[in-house]
Amino acid sequence: MGIHIDSHRQLFHLQARNTSYVFQIVGRGYPAHLYWGRRVRGTQLTHLLEMTPRASFSPSTDDENPALTLDTLPQEYPGYGSSDFRSPAYHVELPDGSAVAELIYDSHVIHKGKPALEGLPSTYAESEDEAETLELTLKDTHSGLRVMLSYTVFENMDVITRSARLVNDGNGVLQLKRALSMSLDFAGDQFEMVQLSGAWARERYMHKRRLVPGMQSVESRRGSSSHVQNPFLALMADGADEDHGDVYGISFVYSGSFLAGVEVDQFHSARLFMGLNPFDFGWRLEPGESLQTPEVVMVHSHEGLGGMSRTYHDIYRSRLCRGAFRDQTRPILVNNWEATYFNFNADKIESIAKAGKELGIELFVLDDGWFGKRDDDTTSLGDWFVDRNKLPNGLEDLVKRVRDMGMQFGLWFEPEMVSTESELYRKHPDWCLHVEGRRRTKARHQLILDLSRQDVQDYIVQSVSDILASAPITYVKWDMNRNMTEIGSALLPPERQRETAHRYMLGLYSVLERITSTFPDILFESCSGGGGRFDPGMLYYMPQTWTSDNTDAVSRLKIQYGTSLVYPVSAMGAHVSAVPNHQVGRITPLETRGHVALSGNFGYELDLTKFSEKDNEIVKQQVELYKEIRHLVQFGDFYRLLSPFEGNDTAWMFISKDKREAFAVYVSVLKEPYAPLSRFRLKGMDPGMNYRLDLDGEHYGGDELMYAGLPAPQFHGDFESRVYRLTAVD
Repeated sequence: MGIHIDSHRQLFHLQARNTSYVFQIVGRGYPAHLYWGRRVRGTQLTHLLEMTPRASFSPSTDDENPALTLDTLPQEYPGYGSSDFRSPAYHVELPDGSAVAELIYDSHVIHKGKPALEGLPSTYAESEDEAETLELTLKDTHSGLRVMLSYTVFENMDVITRSARLVNDGNGVLQLKRALSMSLDFAGDQFEMVQLSGAWARERYMHKRRLVPGMQSVESRRGSSSHVQNPFLALMADGADEDHGDVYGISFVYSGSFLAGVEVDQFHSARLFMGLNPFDFGWRLEPGESLQTPEVVMVHSHEGLGGMSRTYHDIYRSRLCRGAFRDQTRPILVNNWEATYFNFNADKIESIAKAGKELGIELFVLDDGWFGKRDDDTTSLGDWFVDRNKLPNGLEDLVKRVRDMGMQFGLWFEPEMVSTESELYRKHPDWCLHVEGRRRTKARHQLILDLSRQDVQDYIVQSVSDILASAPITYVKWDMNRNMTEIGSALLPPERQRETAHRYMLGLYSVLERITSTFPDILFESCSGGGGRFDPGMLYYMPQTWTSDNTDAVSRLKIQYGTSLVYPVSAMGAHVSAVPNHQVGRITPLETRGHVALSGNFGYELDLTKFSEKDNEIVKQQVELYKEIRHLVQFGDFYRLLSPFEGNDTAWMFISKDKREAFAVYVSVLKEPYAPLSRFRLKGMDPGMNYRLDLDGEHYGGDELMYAGLPAPQFHGDFESRVYRLTAVD
């Protein structure tokens, strides 16, 4: 199996399919990191740990071995205050006011399979044979702090997960100020750091930078994973690119504020770390209490960024997402938001659904505005009852009209929010996050309900469940349209106020678990003003996420390309919208809008009743095509071919696991006069197979397609695209 222990040398060797991860207990009992990379047999790995005496500014913890200094020792879970001056994984204040702790190896145990994390989402193993878990116990005897480091190795994927559980075994109160989920030290710093950064409407753009001495990090202090930074970071070794070389990825299964970074020290070693953001964080541990940190999913690839991405896609699609829809193809939908905004009635909704049905669309989604007195965004959040002015015969009547056409019905909610102009707020003004005596800052005219409170959690579960039980609803879009301010809870004592943000996330996860398990036949889609909470934590409860509120096809090239670095295409919502585009004002062809949106969970977000006959024919073809290829798009292997961050053209492709079907998309942004002729190469094909190309009916060898390539299309205008379908021929 995957975990091998040399008791004599106190060496721990974790082996995934093509990956090794190795550490050793040294000195007084320090877990020292030796290696993470391509799988090795591990006959002589202790030689990797070199020590040499340093100046007195790197003090030694061992009088008999002056070369042993924590300031240079590559560690698995470092602390601060006893000679390591680098960024720590944990920081704890003791009852006497000091903050010095030193964790020493105590014991270890191996579990078959993968235990769940208490109250938190995490990857899982469906059988004990799929994974093995090492639990390493470290103790600081002076304070009574005990930490269990958890390492899970997946047998058939290059995945290792890490988390930590911190327990107070002492007699006094411990105050945690920092509790990361993982940390490790590389022997060198010759890496490029890759991050996914952006803003609302331009989420998850890919950025690369060389490591330099000092700290480089990405973080969110917004109470959510955020549009601005994504809880992911990768290191590319020198020479690595999309298809070659060593890449090390870390991804956080959490939806709140986070910190991920690399510190390069004076000797050019690189400390990689990830966990809960210590900014404005605190956690009080009474004797016997514990804190479980969220999980970090670590992926090593020796096949570049592409290999890393496909590993993340496989683990998140099959062993993070859960439920009936994990392995089912997703329906084609039409959403009324950009068609009507708040201005609709039952007849208008029925007309859009009818137009969609005639085009082959399978699901209608009613967006914001169906509840309370919601005629704009200033009112009614929290009042989850039907607006009888818009829907005089109730939601049940509208759902019946749509379902009688043979379409499914979906509904939008924003359950975590409350409008100050609402019945809920007038009744319970203390139910929102707030600090007494301070302004209650609004965003989009709304406040955030305090999900650290059990009564608030119960209200959300009950009010949402009542609506979902009232009619045969098969899809829910769960939105969240602002970040946290005045982070405080009316029910927490002063010494626990800095726990509010994390307790909120634990409360949200509890709410999601209760609702999604009660309604297992509903497809839930996460949304936060588009992609503001596109993270692995949400995927555990909802197998797909609205990728961005920006539906412009050209903008989506970078958004979807960057998102694919970590997240499977089965997780991405991608819709065709009207032109001029409502976010950027750009006018792009309907064909191109469709081709880009085909590379995700496909749908439309516009008024279908306004289409011309020509438009209708194009949409019918798009819908028919997607029904034929969605198994490839949602469950095939994804390869990036041309990057929108590096040139005018973008291309990507999908291929089935058995290599017999492929689908590729090629998009050119701006037409260049007399542009040079060029070729583009496909990837992932079987070199020994022959494939029929739908464009010309000719047969091409898989080796030819990958090594010689195809002529790049010659377009005659801006924003044009082409799709390719290939099928193996025997």
